Amino acid sequence: MEPWYKVATPRKEVREGRSFNPDEFAIHLEQVIAKTAPEDYREPEQFFKRTCFTRALREHAGMVLRRLSGETANTAPVMTLITQFGGGKTHTLTALYHLVTSGAKASSFPGVAGLIKEAGIRAVPEARVAVFVGNAWDPQEGRETPWIDIARQLAEDKGVQELGTAALTTPPGTEALSRVFKAAGRPVLLLFDEVLNFLSRHRGMAEQFHSFIQNLTVAATGTVRCAAVISLPRSQVEMTEWDMQWQDRITKVVRRVAKDLIANDETEISEVVRRRLFEEIGSERVRKKISKVYADWCFERRAQLPPEWTAVDSAATEARAREYLRSRFEICYPFHPATLSVFQRKWQALSQYQQTRGTLAMLAQWISWAYRTGFTEARREPLITLGSAPLEVPEFRSVVLGQLGESRLVAAIDADIAGAHSHARALDADTRGALRNIHRRVGTTILFESSGGQVDKVAHLPELRFALGEPDVDTTSIDNAAFVLEDKSYFIRRVGSDGFKISHQPTVKKVVNDRRASLDEESEIKPAMRTLVQKEFDKGTSIPIVPFPEDGTAVQDTPKLTLVVVDPESEWTGSGSLRQQIAEWTKQRGKSPRLYPGSLVWCIKKPGRDLRDKVELWLAWKRVAKEIAEGTLGGDFDRADRIEIQSKVAEAENAAKDEVWGGYRFVVIADNQEPDGLKTIDLGAGHSSSGETLCGRVITVLKSQALLNESVGAGYIERNWPPALKASGAWPLASLRQSFLNGALTRLLDPDTILKAKIVEWVSRGDFGLASGQKPGGTYERVWFSEMIAPEEVAFESGVFLLVKEKARALKATPEPAGEPKLPQRPEQKPGPIPGLSAEPEAEPEPTPVTDKRTFRVFGNVPPEIWNRLGTKVLPKLRSGSDLRIGVEFSVTVEGQLARSFEADLKQILADLGLTNSVKVDVY
Repeated sequence: MEPWYKVATPRKEVREGRSFNPDEFAIHLEQVIAKTAPEDYREPEQFFKRTCFTRALREHAGMVLRRLSGETANTAPVMTLITQFGGGKTHTLTALYHLVTSGAKASSFPGVAGLIKEAGIRAVPEARVAVFVGNAWDPQEGRETPWIDIARQLAEDKGVQELGTAALTTPPGTEALSRVFKAAGRPVLLLFDEVLNFLSRHRGMAEQFHSFIQNLTVAATGTVRCAAVISLPRSQVEMTEWDMQWQDRITKVVRRVAKDLIANDETEISEVVRRRLFEEIGSERVRKKISKVYADWCFERRAQLPPEWTAVDSAATEARAREYLRSRFEICYPFHPATLSVFQRKWQALSQYQQTRGTLAMLAQWISWAYRTGFTEARREPLITLGSAPLEVPEFRSVVLGQLGESRLVAAIDADIAGAHSHARALDADTRGALRNIHRRVGTTILFESSGGQVDKVAHLPELRFALGEPDVDTTSIDNAAFVLEDKSYFIRRVGSDGFKISHQPTVKKVVNDRRASLDEESEIKPAMRTLVQKEFDKGTSIPIVPFPEDGTAVQDTPKLTLVVVDPESEWTGSGSLRQQIAEWTKQRGKSPRLYPGSLVWCIKKPGRDLRDKVELWLAWKRVAKEIAEGTLGGDFDRADRIEIQSKVAEAENAAKDEVWGGYRFVVIADNQEPDGLKTIDLGAGHSSSGETLCGRVITVLKSQALLNESVGAGYIERNWPPALKASGAWPLASLRQSFLNGALTRLLDPDTILKAKIVEWVSRGDFGLASGQKPGGTYERVWFSEMIAPEEVAFESGVFLLVKEKARALKATPEPAGEPKLPQRPEQKPGPIPGLSAEPEAEPEPTPVTDKRTFRVFGNVPPEIWNRLGTKVLPKLRSGSDLRIGVEFSVTVEGQLARSFEADLKQILADLGLTNSVKVDVY
């Protein structure tokens, strides 16, 4: 289908793109009479060349011409033209003026011959015409009153004489007016326009003019070949109470004897517009082809479109209904029927809307812009649709808003539809082909369809589908664009299940956006991000978590798998300073090398503002909800807006949580095979409703890639026995544990717990042996093999070893060395009495009762440098007793800036030792 601008040709003034306003399409009857109007209105032949002889115009003109010809059938002496402003009243009066002042010559004008034939007369009667234009008339010499002016126009001085001398102050009676009509010597045509404007400007003459009009209508009724045509507006903008009162009085007087006429047939507006704005509309074959394609498209989807366009009832077959719709497309070409019908369907309900001139003013600029950009932008629209209206053009927008009478919509149009940074433009950034600018087109159509209406000002989805649908654009695409645009917009809101409207009053989303812009970075946004991230990671955690470390010292060096969550301000790109920092912190803790770098699992956020944006939106919704609850939020918001606030808060919070899951998708661990010692794992997309925890998600991925195990087997230990220790057959447990945490062996979730349990199992089963207290010569104080041992005997210390079973078996088979021979003890001698002293023999002391048990309490201050020796020398001796209880008390002073990390390290050490519940740390 060819684009419309390659088929139809606009008139020259439209193509040139000069500024159009409604006044340029308004006929000023007084200027036509004075020969000062533009040529298109002033010259009869030019006027009728551009005039569309609608059914209404033919009927009205025919009535007047028959009356002036002396016919009485299907005519009336007085007729009133009643329609919306710009509805064609003055055009009808001008057509009558040119017809009767041209007389027989009028039959040569375009379209007039058919008018004469339809009226049933032989020729246009030549008549005397008196014109009264209320907004232009002012008293002057020789025309002191409206009736004197009319009499002079009809019969010059003789007509004024017939009024009598009292005419200067008193309106004439019916007999005087009849004499004036007779003095004209020809048929008489009286044309009245803008009557109410005259009364508003000359209020002192209101009563006299009222009497004059009343007598005039009676006189015209009694005079053959006399017709009076009076235009009366249906409504007027900014009408005062006085104006309304006099409009009612004049209307009642005229209507007693008048016949009401609708000056313009609304169904023929397309022909009026086409004749006024286009030189020619191209090939009939092209029009028929395009009309058929569109009509067929509509009938295939008629269940989704407004029924008035595709309805098939018992009185019409589907074929006839399809043909009717095809004819509507053809009649309206190059416009889409919805483009023109919206002004009759909805805008005519607006009191300030000028039905014909207002439509012409809008469409003239519309066509001018679309015609030029059609070539420069290679546009492909076969028809001019509502969505193509150039709302971004200030001149066009001002005309549209002027007809709507709502200048406050400027902000809404700029923000949501046509502004350089509007929501529709942002959504259209990636649209291509037939869907190019689909969101702007939908938004523009919503403006036109929801700005008027007699029942509700709403653009319904069926209307949007019909107005924008075409063979390459399905209804689903239009629906999706409407919902997405409404979701992003600040002034477009949903109405019911399928309605949309735009207004100057912002939605709650606009207020939310304003509150979002006022959020403080340091005191609100960053803390909220960190709190949310930590809260999500803390849910169901199974390993220690270190949130947002400021430096390497904040991350403990412990023999247990630890998840380190990096601050959301940091983003993982796979390179750069953050990678270098993570590599350094993994290898070093401050200035000291880490013993367990493999225990650290770093979780880092992907690049982008997604998390920040969603947290900001969540905070803004919460603030608005609080303001509404407290009654401090101004604005006249819809009840629906207020009801959905809480659900919006919950949605925003869930979206922020989901973004934590989706954002923290990179895991970095130590790997000696990588150049910088780091391995990156992409967790992929995540969702908070997946039924797992963030910590569990990380662990699951590490397990799936064989980077983490829940247990370890004896065969794995044998296969990975360090070559340097194969000769000795003994592996220090401290070194064994470290191998699981420095990357040498696969990671274990909790090495201490897992290895303790496994070593007890291996020793009892005879897979390995356990030894402690190494002696010179390769022997040990204690050796366990193929026997049950207590878990506490498994200590991850340098003096405790895991033995291969051959070594353990050999040590168990070696007999214990003989002890040193004991020397014989000398018998104990008691001292005898001292010579020279006499004394009574001493009484034998009573024997002290011997108890079964003794309790020893060892206490005092211990120098730190012998603490380890105390543990290795004293504790084994103490453990030979029973009911051993050990308590400690340490006191140390550190610098204030180190206190936080020192306390964290101390608590982590106690946790690693399993002493969290029994040993407390006080800070003062």
